[in-house]
Amino acid sequence: MSSALEVRRGTYRDSVSLMEVSRSVTAVDGVDQALVAMATELNLALLDGMGFGSPDGAGPNDLLIAIRAADEEALGRARHVLEEVLDAPAPAPSRSGSDVPPRTVRTAAAASDGAGLALVSVPGRHAFAEAMDALEAGLDVLVFSDNVPVEHEVRLKDVARARGRLVMGPDCGTVVVGGVGLGFANTVRPGPVGVVAASGTGAQQLMCLLHAAGSGISHCLGVGGRDLSERVGARSTRQALALLDADPGTELIVVVSKPPAPAVAAEVARFAATLATPVHLAFLGRGQDDLTAAATKALVALGRAHPAWPSWHPARRPVPRPGALRGLFCGGTLCDEAMVIAASALGPIASNIPLEPDWALPAGPRPSGHFMIDFGDDALTAGRAHPMIDPGLRLERLAVELADPATGAVLLDVLIGTGSHADPATGVAGALRAAGPAAPPVVVSLCGTDLDAQDLHAQARALADAGAEVYLSNAEAARRAVALIKESGAEGPDA
Repeated sequence: MSSALEVRRGTYRDSVSLMEVSRSVTAVDGVDQALVAMATELNLALLDGMGFGSPDGAGPNDLLIAIRAADEEALGRARHVLEEVLDAPAPAPSRSGSDVPPRTVRTAAAASDGAGLALVSVPGRHAFAEAMDALEAGLDVLVFSDNVPVEHEVRLKDVARARGRLVMGPDCGTVVVGGVGLGFANTVRPGPVGVVAASGTGAQQLMCLLHAAGSGISHCLGVGGRDLSERVGARSTRQALALLDADPGTELIVVVSKPPAPAVAAEVARFAATLATPVHLAFLGRGQDDLTAAATKALVALGRAHPAWPSWHPARRPVPRPGALRGLFCGGTLCDEAMVIAASALGPIASNIPLEPDWALPAGPRPSGHFMIDFGDDALTAGRAHPMIDPGLRLERLAVELADPATGAVLLDVLIGTGSHADPATGVAGALRAAGPAAPPVVVSLCGTDLDAQDLHAQARALADAGAEVYLSNAEAARRAVALIKESGAEGPDA
């Protein structure tokens, strides 16, 4: 094992670019762990957890680089990729004629030629100032940053409404405007469906299903996961609905959200009923349509037939075995949807994002019953890249669950597209092969399209060849995993 630790003093990079750097270094063959991040308190703690000592005097304005690889050759390859990505050419100089890059969002907007949107990706405590600067420059704003105080979100959205602008976020991971994906997004064909999303992976699932059915989208406007909470009150959802209603290319609007506050959901329904464009509400929760059903209803409303959703199967049919259902997710909404489906058949599902307060995943030893974990939750991404970029933490847990004789079946998602890992299936397939024939059945929800760079069908084949059952529909994957548990006869909470 070889390792390297370096601190580059006074070198700052934003979190989005560092996510890409971390993803590229982690993907190098032979690299076991990699952290490329600013030396914040959280990242220094993460460094300590990796077994590296904290470098003296490192602070939040210093770039931290830590790599652990199988040998010196792999470490050398990792260093080469690191420098190649860090030294990638910067954006072209502004059209103002000056070679000095702008120092603020407002000066960047003034130097641009018709820019209408700013993407803010800075630590959450600093996002308010940058987003406000963008609004004052007359721009719409996508706030990719998470851990932004809710009072800052409310203030930004009130200012945006007064100025006739839209704030997408905070914690907005998926946007597609005019065919251009921002954040985590999939490449889908243009079409008549507009999407308003208080959910990133939920929007991705809906768009991928519509694409698979031969349809497409006009725009997908993310609004942030808290927009339909009582505190935020659907401020951006209403604005996004109005914008899509005015768009001549949008014939139908679908609003996707994790379980919303009931009063806010009712207000959104009342507002939607005043629009000229038909609106379908895809609010996850008990008794509500899942995302696959929502996609089907949208297709029917457009006069399109929906297909049998794609699935890929291993050469040997998985054999059910007694045990509990273990869900390991990158996408919070996909985890929510799976829990709703599983709980209706199996009873309470423990989770770090529980459907009910008393279903919270307990601290300490792992529970013996059914549980599902959202590895993309803020608490698990503080100081590290999202698992769609760096799958290391989830892969470690996958190995644990596959080796546990109490596991009856494993359910997980794999997401591809812009921003995501270049080849997420390979890591999962490697874990399945390492677990061997004694491992429990594995069901995968694969979210992507045939136009994504990672190649949907190649990813599906890699997973199926390693023994997983693979479904494009997350709801179908969840139902299959539940069926495996029920076939084994282990249905109760103490399974």
